[in-house]
Amino acid sequence: MKSAVKSSKVNRAWLNDHVNDTYVKLAKRDGYRARAAYKLQEIDDTLHLIKPGQLVVDLGSAPGAWSQYVRRKLSPKSATGGGAAAGALNGRIIALDLLPMAPIEGVLFIQGDLREDAVLANLAEQMQGQLADLVVSDMAPNLSGISSADAARVEHLIELALEFAQLHLKPEGALVAKVFHGGSYDALFQRFRDTFVTVKRIKPKASRDKSSETFLVGMTLKNP
Repeated sequence: MKSAVKSSKVNRAWLNDHVNDTYVKLAKRDGYRARAAYKLQEIDDTLHLIKPGQLVVDLGSAPGAWSQYVRRKLSPKSATGGGAAAGALNGRIIALDLLPMAPIEGVLFIQGDLREDAVLANLAEQMQGQLADLVVSDMAPNLSGISSADAARVEHLIELALEFAQLHLKPEGALVAKVFHGGSYDALFQRFRDTFVTVKRIKPKASRDKSSETFLVGMTLKNP
């Protein structure tokens, strides 16, 4: 009974924080499906990664906030003020997630598990022989609370994103990936340094203070 009461209090506290969160309010105002859009926006504002005419692959895309942001950046002449921008799309966006995602105009969505060869082959086929200018990955595993197991799950997903980038990214392209500080962080950072000429670490303001997440950005492949 005590644990149930404690859980209820924690849930109420989280809900209260969520409702009053500045970025949650901004997401509602701007038409984004999640506050995560502002994480990618800050990274993009800092490094100027997304430009009209590009092919962008969004891994771990659901519920779609990152694809919405990319959609707006690839539609510079569309009206501002809405997360799901409409208008002429100058570029291509391919999104993939294990979970379903509601349609976004101009975004090709594939539902599937990147760990499966058939899904990976389908994603590559949809790229139609074109290499990506940018791969963004907000993939995260379901965490068990067991640090060693969770670290292994996180590391595996990042490795998948890195392997995909090495095969399907333009030589001068970039990879943005969410990582978590923990036992595997240093090894993952080194993998980025082994793969890319330039590596940046960014902790966006939109990331919750209590979150251990940060984002690694690798730019220009060392061995394309």
